[in-house]
Order: sequence, then C-alpha cells, then structure tokens
Amino acid sequence: MRYRSCDNSTATNAPMNCLWRTDLEHYDLRMVPLYLCVTLAVVAVASGAPPKAGDVTKVALNSGTFMPIVGLGTSKVTDEREMEQTLDAALEAGYRHIDTATVYRNEHLIGKVLKRWLSEGKLKREDLFITTKLPLYAMRAADVPYFLNESLTKLQLDYVDMYLIHMPFAVKREAYSDGRFDDNGTDPTTDHLAIWKAMVAEKEAGRAKALGVSNFNETQIERIIKNSPVPPANLQVELHLYHQQKPLVAFCKKNNIAVTAYAPIGSPNAKWVVLSGRNLPDLFSLPEVKAIAQKHNKTTAEVLLRHTVQRGIIVIPKSSNPKRISQNIDIFDFALDDNDVATLDALDKGIDGKLFNMKGFAGAENHPEYPWPALRNTPQKA
Repeated sequence: MRYRSCDNSTATNAPMNCLWRTDLEHYDLRMVPLYLCVTLAVVAVASGAPPKAGDVTKVALNSGTFMPIVGLGTSKVTDEREMEQTLDAALEAGYRHIDTATVYRNEHLIGKVLKRWLSEGKLKREDLFITTKLPLYAMRAADVPYFLNESLTKLQLDYVDMYLIHMPFAVKREAYSDGRFDDNGTDPTTDHLAIWKAMVAEKEAGRAKALGVSNFNETQIERIIKNSPVPPANLQVELHLYHQQKPLVAFCKKNNIAVTAYAPIGSPNAKWVVLSGRNLPDLFSLPEVKAIAQKHNKTTAEVLLRHTVQRGIIVIPKSSNPKRISQNIDIFDFALDDNDVATLDALDKGIDGKLFNMKGFAGAENHPEYPWPALRNTPQKA
C-alpha cells in the first residue's frame, strides 16, 4: 500500500502535486510541520488508478490519528429504518467517518447498524472514525464522563475517535426536553477550561482518541490552547461556498487544528436568509457552480465539496439518498484548477452568508460565550 501526502501550498492541484511516501506510519504526527498537519492527505491507491471510495483521503490530526476528509452527517435522521438504509448505503459506498451527537438523538440507531457490520466481519473497529459531541445541556465538568459513557453505550463502542464540545454556550439541564429547548434557559456559568480538563481525562482514559470543539470562535479556542497541554485536534463549524470562514481556517491552520465543515453544500432543505432578510439562491443553482460542474462532468454538490476539500477541510455532507451519498464521496478523481478555485472563492459572503445563528437554543445570544457577537441583534435563523 502506498500513501500520498499533499501540501496545502499546492492544494488547488492536489492530485498532481502529491508526494509518494511508504513509511508514513513512522512519523510522529504531532511533530509534522504546521502547514502539513492540517492538510496531510493519506490515500491508498492502486498505481495509476483513481482512488476507490473506500480509500478516502485522511487528514492528520495533532492527536496522532487520522480523520477521513469526507464523512457522513446524521443530524435530523431519527427514524430507525431511514438510519439503517442511510448507513448501509454510506458504508457500502466507502464512508468510514460517521458524525453524530447526543442532541441528534440517533446514537442508538447508529450503534445498532455499526454493531451489525462489525459482528458480520464487514468492518473492523479501527476502520471506523466515529465523532460524537457533548450536549449543550451538559456543559459542566462533572457531566463529561456521564454523557460520554451514555454515548458509548448507545453507539455500542468502547471509544469514540473524536469527542467534541458541541456548543460554546450552555443551557440548563431542565431547559431541555425531548429535543426542545425552553426560552431563556441559558446557563451563564459555563467554564470551558474545567470542561476541557474533564475531556482530557476521558482521552487519557482511552474513551476518546481525540478531542475538539464545535462552533467556537478564535478567542474561545485560544483560551483552551493557552491553558491546556492538550490542544483541540478539530474544530467543527458551518462552512460552505457563501460562508468560507477564511480567517478562522487560517487561525486553525496556524494552531495545528483540523477543520470540519458542517453544511458544506449549504442546507438545501433549510430556508436561506441573509442578515437583511433577503433570500439567498440555492448553491446548486448558481451559474458559476453549474458551469464548473459541467466542465468536470460532476454534480454541483461534488464541485462544492471538492472546493472545500482542496482547502484541506473535512466535510460531513448529509443525505439519505443512496445515489447522492455515493456521489458525495466520489470527489477524488478530479481537481479544480486555479481558475475554478478563484471563481468559487469570490462567491464568499463572509458573515452575511452564515445560515445558522443558533438563537433557537434557549436565548443563546444572551449567553456570555455566544460565539458570534456581531449576530446578537440580528433576526433569528436557526
């Protein structure tokens, strides 16, 4: 088996500018140079042949582990039959990275499918990369071991590959019930450092291979970096064509933190509204995206995902459609050229392109750790 490592300095032509290595396992990934660690791609391929779906590029984490650069998002999938069909289709297509969370209320469904695949010998545990998250109603240090154990029990696993703090703000336990949050239920006593220390203890105990945060801003991440010997290995944030998060990604690259994009193709099933209340077009219908898709004989979704992946950013698109699930991982046999990248880069709308302000979580915008101060007084989206 051969491995391919890609330097982000040549990311726009990644497949043509990769160096072959055969001894990558001998590298201490924590010592890999900064510019390589976030975007190190590891692809097992046959000589001269395009990568298979199961040979998905992986990103080297500062924890010393590898994270598949394409994963399956599972939020809002709570029907058992739908989850079974979705995960079966994904695993058959070559997905090995599955993203879930306590608040998705589907860990037990995912665990049931994974258990079947593992017990039937179709997969080994080390083949999988499973991410779950500490819920925002459990943002106390004492809650961390309890809720991680709950997740492991539901997933029927001994450890998760990535454990994230889902939100930087918190709500009171009693403000959450059956997937709903009461208004004005925020808990302002959130202590990120105490929570992170408890997370580190779980990593040291072997119940989480790597740790990270989700929806945190630069200030919040830097506070952890400066006060803990274990830095976050991953930041998961909303990131797509209209909200490319360039400053935040640069900050993470500087600090050796891999970035995962949720909603990487936008959110086709959600209402798109910018801060002014003006409707945004569906990213799939943008003429620039359609033209590039036609040029490469790819779907518009594949172009959007490829644009993000070429930046060394992990993507976790959601779909329950077997055809789209397969298409979303079929992005390793082409590359966007410099003109394609420049065209897509120019469509970034910055904060105006953000879809989710999280104000639906019990008055989150009033919490002292609400991560987007500029959005405090804007209309609620999600």
